[in-house]
Amino acid sequence: MAPGNFTRVTEFILTGVSDRPELQIPLFFVFLVIYGLTVAGNLTIITLTSVDSRFQTPMYFFLRHLAIINLGNSTVIAPKMLINFLVKKKTIFYYECATQLGGFLVFIVSEIFMLAVMAYDRYVAVCNPLLYMVVVSRRICFLLVSLTYLYSFSTAIVVSSCVFSVSYCSSNVINHFYCDNVPLLTLSCSDPYFPETVVVVSAAINLFFSMIIVLVSYFNIVLSILRIRSSEGRKKAFSTCASHMIAVTVFYGTLLFMYLQPRSKHSLDTDKVASVFYTLVIPMLNPMIYSLRNKDVKAALHSFLTNPCSSFKSM
Repeated sequence: MAPGNFTRVTEFILTGVSDRPELQIPLFFVFLVIYGLTVAGNLTIITLTSVDSRFQTPMYFFLRHLAIINLGNSTVIAPKMLINFLVKKKTIFYYECATQLGGFLVFIVSEIFMLAVMAYDRYVAVCNPLLYMVVVSRRICFLLVSLTYLYSFSTAIVVSSCVFSVSYCSSNVINHFYCDNVPLLTLSCSDPYFPETVVVVSAAINLFFSMIIVLVSYFNIVLSILRIRSSEGRKKAFSTCASHMIAVTVFYGTLLFMYLQPRSKHSLDTDKVASVFYTLVIPMLNPMIYSLRNKDVKAALHSFLTNPCSSFKSM
């Protein structure tokens, strides 16, 4: 077909999690609860680690930014998703779709590398405890977080620009509940080879380097724990990493399932389930994982709820 016959797409239609009409209202309430818990949990972590003097350490500094990222990731996806459960025509404008994709990429790449930074933090805490505050100084903390955000923002610009550099015409139905790379590129009426390559290479590089950092960090952590003679010492050392290990396992496991499955077995419906997990469920679970296993967080939360003024740092 000649380019002149193409009708440029100005809006997309999202199929949503399910196209069954009888499930729209029940699903709306399910995801409203999930998003509500995500907002409440992550805002609690952000508030506690900001105002309580007990949490002014590198570990909680990184945890605060992980909570900010989780909150941002869910907020990019959930509000539009919830609205679409209640309307008949689930449309999203072209530039709104591009913005949503860009925002999603910023937060998902940030989370990938923030978890890697947190693994490095736990490595230093367990393997070099005497040098912890020197190696992971305040300046280094700000540098690592700044580089994480800068890299994720740059990646989002490059990848989303590539995805929207192709032509979209005629078909505008996205088989997803938000604007994501793979379902968008399947709608392209021009050659999607280059943007598909950019998406795959970017995802592979990000996962590879972040996982190398995590695996090397935890390999050394395990070796260090095994050298500890007392069982109480090993238990204490392991407890400092347990919450992060759980969060890392759940998050990376979902991403690996999503992006590295064989192309012949690739299913957009399967992708939806995985996407629900890492865009909405994991951001809800992370505050619980870090809070329920942390006595200091539970004590601070109780103190904050009973006497908020006592938790604020003295200025």
